[in-house]
Amino acid sequence: MPDSSEAVTQNTLDELCIQTIRFLSMDGVQAANSGHPGMPMGMASAAYTLWTQFLRYNPKNPQWHNRDRFVLSAGHGSMLLYSMLHLTGYDLPLEELKNFRQWGSKTPGHPEHGVTPGVEVTTGPLGQGLGNAVGMAIAQKHLAAIFNRPGFDLFDYNIYVFSGDGCLQEGVSSEACSLAGHLGLDNLILIYDDNHITIDGETDLSFSEDRAKRFEAYNWQVQVVPGDGNDRDMMARAVNKARKHKGQPSMIQLRTHIGFGSPHFQDTHTAHGAPLGVDEIKLIKKNFGWDPEKTFHVPDEVKQHMSQAVEKGRQAQDQWNQLRQEYQKKFPDLAGTLKLYEAGADGINIDEILPEFEPGQAMATRKASGMTLNSMMGALPFVLGGSADLTPSNNTQFKGADDFQKDCPTGRYIRYGVREHAMGAVMNGICASGLLRAYGGTFLVFSDYMRPPIRMAALSHHNPIYVFTHDSIGVGEDGPTHQPVEHVAALRLIPNVTVIRPADAHETAQAWKCALKNTDGPTALILTRQGLPVLDQTKYASAVQLEKGAYTLYKTGSGAPDALLLASGSEVSLALDAAELLLKENINVHVISMPCWELFEKQDQAYKDSVLLPEVSARVGVEAGMEQGWSKWLGDKGIFIGMSSFGASAPGKTCFQKFGITPEAVARTVKEILAS
Repeated sequence: MPDSSEAVTQNTLDELCIQTIRFLSMDGVQAANSGHPGMPMGMASAAYTLWTQFLRYNPKNPQWHNRDRFVLSAGHGSMLLYSMLHLTGYDLPLEELKNFRQWGSKTPGHPEHGVTPGVEVTTGPLGQGLGNAVGMAIAQKHLAAIFNRPGFDLFDYNIYVFSGDGCLQEGVSSEACSLAGHLGLDNLILIYDDNHITIDGETDLSFSEDRAKRFEAYNWQVQVVPGDGNDRDMMARAVNKARKHKGQPSMIQLRTHIGFGSPHFQDTHTAHGAPLGVDEIKLIKKNFGWDPEKTFHVPDEVKQHMSQAVEKGRQAQDQWNQLRQEYQKKFPDLAGTLKLYEAGADGINIDEILPEFEPGQAMATRKASGMTLNSMMGALPFVLGGSADLTPSNNTQFKGADDFQKDCPTGRYIRYGVREHAMGAVMNGICASGLLRAYGGTFLVFSDYMRPPIRMAALSHHNPIYVFTHDSIGVGEDGPTHQPVEHVAALRLIPNVTVIRPADAHETAQAWKCALKNTDGPTALILTRQGLPVLDQTKYASAVQLEKGAYTLYKTGSGAPDALLLASGSEVSLALDAAELLLKENINVHVISMPCWELFEKQDQAYKDSVLLPEVSARVGVEAGMEQGWSKWLGDKGIFIGMSSFGASAPGKTCFQKFGITPEAVARTVKEILAS
């Protein structure tokens, strides 16, 4: 044990490190003349305690499987995370901190996965990071249940989250934390930055419930830590207690002071989202005994002390690597399975596990999707499924799937409950594990609830798969509240989202193949409630061509066509019927199935021209949704047949008739174009 003088010296060094974290954060925001200094100042001590005493990580290998995960859900405080990453030896030089929020830097305004080494998930939209953390905790529980054996804890990492009042006010956190409590995720520890301030001012302007009791009601262990957030011993005791607690996730409600140490701005909303000013920063530094003229200064003793994380991390991973080698000898089958998880879909011949369908029958693509899952999922152990309380409607539960529950973490099917917001964020967290994939189902109309996490998945290059069923006015009697008309167009607007709307069962199976192969972003499968003809693959072009996004499905003549019929999903069979009507009048057409615009965009121009035939200007596009985007494919003379209003409550077939989306309307429109 150190003597009293050594203890004092260590205490002084600890305080110096914490001050360095605060001042780097303040200096970064000031240099950018933009950012959020208050949260890093208030949480610097908590971050230092967590990162130096508890967090297990390897700065030289940020993707080590068994690292603890740290999620800054309050992503506006990004300079806190960047300061920690720099000081602990990640590949984030001081120059990057000086370039905070600048073009091309590794220190964007809010943490971005894939941009900054050590950033686990993209955060900033409040509550999303907390939702991601719940998914990360599910992933760890599942991996541990599958792979851990006595004496061989390959996966025993924890997930730590910093979040503030804003995260707890956003609805996604309520959904996600409710689910976490139900599942008893005791590997999840939330440190709540309870600083009593939001942008508008004091939190009591709009936020007065007892947060501790709220989380107790969610079935969380709750500890309330009073003071000013700077008592390291009290913080350490709380984290220790949370780590040892079993059966519940833990929330540490840490009373802090935003802008801590600022004579003029501590405990004010001004400190939240604006630079403090050069004079204020100098005054703060002077009050702490620092040279007020120095910026981005890291004392040598701080460098030396904080850089110990590199060797500590190397040793931790070396020990784990040795454990894995011994594990491979003792459990070769499980070790081989782990390699399968690491390879993901790249290690599977997906064509061999796709189902076959008999032509002629009517089958909803949601049903075909369910049959595809039944055929594939036995060979895809790294994929977890789920639904937002719509399992029978989405056809998302596959044969032999056990529910993932507190007492069954080996289960591969997650019952999200009526929680679309949380489902999207949780799926991102599962995919962020690097070893697991996630799919989740709901009605297409409720993709609106999931739009923020869908956008975050696209931005972060996470690869969840969305099973969106009941895709059009074909929903029928449920009426306009449940009939999505603008949703396909809205999803197509999000960069890096692959939207696939298959025309029949064959295309549905191929859509799943494309979704599994897409590891660079999310995929949305858009599926019907109503039955569609299963197309005869000997009469029509092979659905394998779906991988190209669009293809010529059917030609009514051998020469150049008079017109092109372009359609997706349920309207492809409608276009085929229109083609037969036109053929009776000696009008030849090509029917183009366009299930995925994003994949079609990636094809070379020669292929695009072979499908869309630039010389053919008579084109009709058919989709039971809004027109947005179709003009690109239809050209100047093309006409779109679809929706321009909300739907109506009536049988699906009646809706299609009343809104004029019929083979007869398509045929008539072609003739009008040719006659003009």
